[in-house]
Amino acid sequence: MVCSAPSTQREPNIGALSIGIDLGGTKIELAALDRTGAVRHRSRIDTPSHDYDATLGAIAQLVEEAERALGARGTVGVAMPGALSLATGRVKNANSTWLNGRMLKEDLERRLGREVRVANDATGCALSAATDGAAAGAGVVFGVILGTGVGGGIVAHGRILEGVNAIGGEWGHNPLPLPAGADLPLPECYCGRKGCIETYLSGPAFERDGKDLGRYCERLARALAGVINVLDPDVIVLGGGMSNVEALYTEVPRLWGRHVFSDRVATRLARNRHGDSSGVRGAAWLGAE
Repeated sequence: MVCSAPSTQREPNIGALSIGIDLGGTKIELAALDRTGAVRHRSRIDTPSHDYDATLGAIAQLVEEAERALGARGTVGVAMPGALSLATGRVKNANSTWLNGRMLKEDLERRLGREVRVANDATGCALSAATDGAAAGAGVVFGVILGTGVGGGIVAHGRILEGVNAIGGEWGHNPLPLPAGADLPLPECYCGRKGCIETYLSGPAFERDGKDLGRYCERLARALAGVINVLDPDVIVLGGGMSNVEALYTEVPRLWGRHVFSDRVATRLARNRHGDSSGVRGAAWLGAE
């Protein structure tokens, strides 16, 4: 499935106020943008972990406080871990497991009294980068979240590629390519599989592995080479807490060439321009459309 997104060749088409919510496993962030993309209001609270009703209440409270402070009503977009099932409308594949099986979109629309656009958080990162971030003007962008979980999202020529199963870019639950001795035994993933990319490249996985940066870069290079071989993106943009590790941007491109089926690799690896706010900005652009 292809979803409309702001063109990368023009000023984002939004109204007076566009509200984005980044619903993460540890925090919920709100940013309200004006028509130029300037942040008019920002707030952040801890996520009420494992409490669905409290999570809905927290999001509604953030939106109400922002609109009261600005004296305006806005569109709302939400970036979250996981996706909405096209069969049931319920959340699936979220590592924030208390969201799974819930009618998040409908429940938020009921609370907020308006349409709410919902997308994967990595898709939000990709959309932010493609709209006015590190990949503005690029044809094909693959956005990566390296945080509490690991995910991916695709924006091609200004359009989100969600896919017929609503799992476009869901890269973190592919197996890590070419597992060797240091990668064994295959770690168990919350999704029920073993050896998922997320179990090696999430922030918690990095901590469990003794913060071995060399091994982390080598694994990330292997994993992203698979993306390049299939999607061949112009730019891969990193988001999430691990994206702040400076060495990734020199070491990973140095290492991924041996796994890419090409005589040269022109794909650019970039840090998200808006830092930890890329997801929430992408959610705002999503809601604006």
